[in-house]
Amino acid sequence: MEIVALVLLVVAVVFVVQAVKVVPQQNAWVVERLGKYHGTLTPGLNILVPFIDRLAYKHSLKEIPLDVPSQVCITKDNTQLTVDGILYFQVTDPMRASYGSSNYIIAITQLAQTTLRSVIGRMELDRTFEERDAINAAVVQALDEAALNWGVKVLRYEIKDLTPPAEILRSMQAQITAEREKRALIAASEGRRQEQINIATGEREAAIARSEGEKQAEINKAQGEAAAITAVAEASADAIRKIAAAIQQPGGGDAVQLKVAEKAVEAFSQLAQKNNTMIVPANMSEVSGLIGSAMALIKSDKVIQPGR
Repeated sequence: MEIVALVLLVVAVVFVVQAVKVVPQQNAWVVERLGKYHGTLTPGLNILVPFIDRLAYKHSLKEIPLDVPSQVCITKDNTQLTVDGILYFQVTDPMRASYGSSNYIIAITQLAQTTLRSVIGRMELDRTFEERDAINAAVVQALDEAALNWGVKVLRYEIKDLTPPAEILRSMQAQITAEREKRALIAASEGRRQEQINIATGEREAAIARSEGEKQAEINKAQGEAAAITAVAEASADAIRKIAAAIQQPGGGDAVQLKVAEKAVEAFSQLAQKNNTMIVPANMSEVSGLIGSAMALIKSDKVIQPGR
């Protein structure tokens, strides 16, 4: 009886183990019943029929990174290029992933390599470095179309490294160095050109400023001279007006004649002092007349007295 009980206990444990299945989160288990696809177990507690149902495949529904082995590709300009990349995919249909391909991981890897060789073969070497995004997008598109039958969704493909041969690297480095030197020379020449432009502009502006200053100085000088001439003219005119007004007064005419006579006598006296030769007027009667008139005016008390 004890042996029978022990056997029944073992059978019960095996039955429970075979019947009760707990599926973790983000996982999908494919069940076959008598060798035929029966269903897909979702996360949580699931019950199977022991010895009839069996777990055929277990799939993770998480995003899976897949390292694509490096390979040598030939570019359009016949240059060898070693390419290394990484692929991200996710199982979306566990049933197709189980029966659509014998090994979808190998299938995706091989297809990624062949697609990459095809895409790079249509590009020249320089473009492969510039258009990584275009290469990645082309690989993802090609893989995504084919992977639908495998129950897999290709999310991204990223090129990790593009390595040309050593001699190509040296040539590219020399080209980059030459391009940098060219840009440096151009920048230096542009700097000198801008410097000359700035100097010329400064000299032109300085010359304009000097000419404007000289022009303003001439204008100010001319205005000052004009103002001085105007002032002198106004003073002379005022003096003439005063003299004319004085002449109109009683005794004014006699005073003018006396002043003229005094000036004439003074002029002749200065000539006699400054020259060795005595200058004598041709008509002495005119001089004597002037002197006589002056003396007569003084004696006749007709000369205007101050305050009178």
